[in-house]
Amino acid sequence: MNETRGGMPPLDLLSTFLEIYRAGSLSAAAQRLGVTQPAVTGQLARLEEKLGEPLFVRTPKGATPTQRAAVLASRVGVHVDGLREALSPDDAEPPLKGTVRVGGAAEVMTLRVLPVLAELTARGVTVHVTHGLADDLLSQLADGRLDLVVSAVRPTRQGLLAEPLVDEEFVLVAPPALAHTVDAARLRAEPVAALAHLPLVAYAEELPVVRRYWRSEFGRRPPNPVALLVPDLRSVLAAVVAGAGVSVLPRYVAAPALAAGEVVQLHHPEVAPLNTLYLAVRRGAPAGPAVTVLRDRLQQAARRWSTL
Repeated sequence: MNETRGGMPPLDLLSTFLEIYRAGSLSAAAQRLGVTQPAVTGQLARLEEKLGEPLFVRTPKGATPTQRAAVLASRVGVHVDGLREALSPDDAEPPLKGTVRVGGAAEVMTLRVLPVLAELTARGVTVHVTHGLADDLLSQLADGRLDLVVSAVRPTRQGLLAEPLVDEEFVLVAPPALAHTVDAARLRAEPVAALAHLPLVAYAEELPVVRRYWRSEFGRRPPNPVALLVPDLRSVLAAVVAGAGVSVLPRYVAAPALAAGEVVQLHHPEVAPLNTLYLAVRRGAPAGPAVTVLRDRLQQAARRWSTL
């Protein structure tokens, strides 16, 4: 981040900036903050003066964030939210109501997000969960059929707003019996050839996760035979444990089997391959209290998860 003029911007300026960024317009941000639009305009002007560059481009449809605004939001968002919560004069959590519609991949929703959603149900919120692929879920979000999506890809639609949530780390895993068939020296020298005899267990016919790992770590697509296709990463892990083949999985999915010795990590890259998960909402959509609380709770939980 560039140096600011006059030190770190005050919390109130950053808080107002985040509301504009999340709401998509100065008028919507003013309504959510309970202040006048001129007050929001003035605070944004003060922040832009401190930073020395504009943060939004004003259009008839609202305020479009600049690249600097996107970077600033990703860096300060969770911290400002945490400070606002810590400085709240009322420690008691008020009851919530309504329905929140949340989408995400079945695995991360089941293993990480559902425990956070349970906090909302205890406060009176009804939660509807939709599992699916990122592109389909983001289309439903843009159409108003979902309120929030945990997305494995960064949304590119203008009407959607995304903030980084957490990074997934991917590991190449194998049952011990198959791991013993790999020559360690050849794996270091010629990894593609050393692994080529191993059958693959994959999520889909296009080998999306496995192919990405091979290309990023080994520079080419896997030439391996495909033994089994199953559209759930937890089922992929079960098949690997059973000896059907090898696969690439997020570490949080593979962790229990790794700890139990049911699978082993077959390859140890110098830099772990990562994929960022994003929290996506509609830009400018009225953010009900339940959606806001859920977004904040997920960001807090992600800080505990570190890298998945």
